[in-house]
Amino acid sequence: MKQSLSILCLLLVPLGLLHGSDSPDGGSSSLWTHIRQSSDLKELRSINAEWDAGSLGGLLKLTATDSVNHYAWAVIPQPTGGWNLALRSSVQCEITNRGAAPANVQLWVVGDHGWDAISDIATLAAGSTRQFSCRLRETFPDGTPKINPDQINAIQIMIAGRLEIPATIEVRGLVATGSAPEWKRPDGRMDVPNVKDIPPSPGHRVRYRLPEDEQANIYSVLHLPKDWVPGGKYPVIVEYPGNIFFVNGCYSTGLPEQCVIGYGMSKGEGAISLGLPFVDRQAGGIAESGWGNADETADYLLRMVDEVCTKFGGDRANLVLTGFSRGAIACGYIGLRNDQIAPLWKGFHACQHYDGDGWGGATMSEAIQRARRFRGAAVFHTDNSQEKFQPVMDAMTARVTFVKSGLGSHSPAMFLDERPSTRQLRQWFLGLCHVPGQKGQ
Repeated sequence: MKQSLSILCLLLVPLGLLHGSDSPDGGSSSLWTHIRQSSDLKELRSINAEWDAGSLGGLLKLTATDSVNHYAWAVIPQPTGGWNLALRSSVQCEITNRGAAPANVQLWVVGDHGWDAISDIATLAAGSTRQFSCRLRETFPDGTPKINPDQINAIQIMIAGRLEIPATIEVRGLVATGSAPEWKRPDGRMDVPNVKDIPPSPGHRVRYRLPEDEQANIYSVLHLPKDWVPGGKYPVIVEYPGNIFFVNGCYSTGLPEQCVIGYGMSKGEGAISLGLPFVDRQAGGIAESGWGNADETADYLLRMVDEVCTKFGGDRANLVLTGFSRGAIACGYIGLRNDQIAPLWKGFHACQHYDGDGWGGATMSEAIQRARRFRGAAVFHTDNSQEKFQPVMDAMTARVTFVKSGLGSHSPAMFLDERPSTRQLRQWFLGLCHVPGQKGQ
């Protein structure tokens, strides 16, 4: 049977209230009055979009024509001046499935500056309509806020899953609604700089390409610390992201932009952070899911680490590898792949998975073999099972720490706040590496 992977419509709509559009009495306010035509959409990934400005409340028709990794989307840029949702309780819209088959539809409100995302997910039968609503004050199971309603990046409307025919949905009446008390930022919660396409400079996260990749869609995300100066020497935290994955409780793009653990470990000071991609040169870009070509991914790591150490003062004696989910498995699967790459590391930090759990061919027996290549001093685990991974740790013959974050969700959000496990990780990092000017966190 011929498959059509035109399975996911994802609408990215920045949460924006036009000037004067907010409703002080808690009524509804339109979030997309700045859209005049479909060309106002910033990005279209394997999708056709039709905007009907004449429809009451606005109407966006999305038809997925194909997909990449089972996802297609449209992006609407935020309006000039941003948004004001600090006193709002939810974001809502009405979605109709105009296709001939059921569709798993997801509404996401996505935070900015390293904040997470909130969702409402349901399967719509062909021809059916449902009101979707995302609660702006939603928290993780431990009560940690998922997003800052003052810092919302986008709204995403998705259709997820495999379809054998094109999928079409209509989105109506995208609004902010309800009232809520003034939002209070948790003490110590960090904001991560957004990624920019500018030359590297202190305090900025930038997309960085190797010279041979200037024309390719392969890049890393480089952050030079706020206190970086030319000629200095700095530890480097190298990081891999999770897979592209969108389910309740987990929003993951699979791209280097989502690497925030290094920033959280260092608090943006005293160390360089480097978010890496999984590389698939035959496909011409970054592998959002899986390893890409594992050998190419390892080779890219070697060249990128050398670039950062040579040009930006990275300290080859203080390299730490970290990652979330797929990225945590990559610490062993990629970071100990051969005798050339394995000696780089002074330490590993893995969050919610590790090499040997079976995913992507990372079997326990082969993970133990790779572990014997480790020449570093210490390994730190966040939200991993000591019982499960102790055989691998025994083969590494290093100091090992296991902690529970208490977050209760598949997310790296815990590294941007002041919980005990994060403070312990920061102390571990400072004790492992010489961090200029840092005596404690």
